[in-house]
Amino acid sequence: QVQLVESGGGLVQAGGSLRLSCVASGRTFSNYAMGWFRQAPGKEREFVATISWSGGTTYYADSVKGRFTISRDNAKKMVYLQMNSLKPEDTAVYYCSARNTWGSESVYNKRADYNYWGQGTQVTVSS
Repeated sequence: QVQLVESGGGLVQAGGSLRLSCVASGRTFSNYAMGWFRQAPGKEREFVATISWSGGTTYYADSVKGRFTISRDNAKKMVYLQMNSLKPEDTAVYYCSARNTWGSESVYNKRADYNYWGQGTQVTVSS
């Protein structure tokens, strides 16, 4: 069982930066691929970024590639999303997610692939 808690959201002007954090509970965090998703009002939850258990493999949605960076610290049971050059269309609730990969380097970009979710943190980008 894994519990996830996000933090770091807030209000920022377009062009600014934010760093989201997600802390996980549980003994086997390093077995889990991690993902970030987001959901804007009236829209479906969409994939943002994912990282393998080792941190060696990452994958991004085209809409954030080159602006966002996902990383993790397994010793601290943390995953991060550094968001630069923010745009108003990045406004959404951002969710951290986890999936046990039993040591595989696989990464996942579909909501149904993940077993565990945090409660979300709001990011608002003003124009």
